[in-house]
Amino acid sequence: MATGKYAKAISDRSGFEFPYNEMVKEWNGAFVHKSEFEAKHPQLELGIHAADQEGLMNARPDRVENSVAVILKPNPFETIAASSGIINVSEQSHGRSTGDTVRFRGSPSIAGTFANPASFDGITGSNVAKTAGYSITVGKRDSSGNITNTTDFYHFTVDTNTATTGGISGGGENCSAGPATLSA
Repeated sequence: MATGKYAKAISDRSGFEFPYNEMVKEWNGAFVHKSEFEAKHPQLELGIHAADQEGLMNARPDRVENSVAVILKPNPFETIAASSGIINVSEQSHGRSTGDTVRFRGSPSIAGTFANPASFDGITGSNVAKTAGYSITVGKRDSSGNITNTTDFYHFTVDTNTATTGGISGGGENCSAGPATLSA
């Protein structure tokens, strides 16, 4: 009986000659040397696939919440200089962006309306509570034009009034800042 001790074989992968007793057969039927052997990749094995998951019954899309007014701290408005219409507004962690339109309101009434903020430093509360709101710039502005503290302050320029003294805070209690129109 022959043992194949001196027999040679040609690899199907590389075409090189190797000792016959060092050859193996791969999963795809190729006769290769043991140094060239490649096992079958697991992704080639067909597994059992379950059906796709189904959605929840009676699912509803996410609601988009309406913008709401935010209550400001007492006397949140501050003029920056005499003869200037620029007013700084203090609102903690406001998250607003430059160019946003903000409408200011005074205390709410039982009838569902809002009073005007209190007048201060020559600025009338009705001017601050303009129906269309004001386009804001983020940051606290000083009389030199420097802007700081963008997290807790923003400023706007009031339409018709200017400050008489500057550096005066006002507006009263329970003022709010929010969208130009409120809806339920």
